[in-house]
Amino acid sequence: MILRRLALPLALALISTTALAQTPIDPLDARDARRLDRMEQVMRELRAIVFQGRDSGKPVVIQPAETDYQLQELTRRLAELEQTLTRMTGDIETTTRDAELARRENEALKGQIAGLNAKITALETRAVAVESAVAPAADAPELSGAPPSLTATETFNQARQLMLSGDYDGAEAGFRAYVARYGDSLKAPEARYWLGKTLSARAAHADAAGAYIGAIRGWPPTPWAPDAVVELARALIQLKKPTDACQTLAEFQRRYPKAAPAVQSRAAAARSQAKCAA
Repeated sequence: MILRRLALPLALALISTTALAQTPIDPLDARDARRLDRMEQVMRELRAIVFQGRDSGKPVVIQPAETDYQLQELTRRLAELEQTLTRMTGDIETTTRDAELARRENEALKGQIAGLNAKITALETRAVAVESAVAPAADAPELSGAPPSLTATETFNQARQLMLSGDYDGAEAGFRAYVARYGDSLKAPEARYWLGKTLSARAAHADAAGAYIGAIRGWPPTPWAPDAVVELARALIQLKKPTDACQTLAEFQRRYPKAAPAVQSRAAAARSQAKCAA
């Protein structure tokens, strides 16, 4: 009903506009010509609205002018692109910072590895020096009263039994004999370890250090190896070599972190005695 009431006035307005459009315009009055063009555009939009409501009978939805709508859509899309670009710039900056941090951490790790390698090399060099300083052992004597037909296992077990019974002289002779005869066997490093224990019991610290060094060469993953490293550090302390003892204990902690609690306790005591840095 409202659209019908508006139809006649709008139609008259359209006729008047058309008449005005047919009236000759002074070419010098360009401003009036532009105003008239805008009025014609508005009237065309009004006529389309009226006809839309009349033909469809549905509420009329007034859309903005096509050009304005496109400009608004372009503005919206530009805003979205700016937001996307801002997020991408932030992501790139974050990635760049993370890459720089990773590079610095990698450089620091390389420095730490180089420092550890240098310490290991220095420790091995000092170990070789200590071993060379130890007086070469005399030819290993035969076991007292032992028949020459003893096997490697029998020789080892007999020397071990002598040590457990407190006969350190006999145990030393037995383990020296074993090393001399079977120095290339799998049991030879352990024989050197027990030889070092007998020498430590008799306060022969220099000879004991040489035996321990021979036992742990290669840092074997055996049950007795952690104790051998701690015993080597204790022998070095007795030889007035606290720096070498601290480096040995540092290697013990790095290579045998799961050593038995009793061995860990003796290592801590040796570290305190040598005044190692924390």
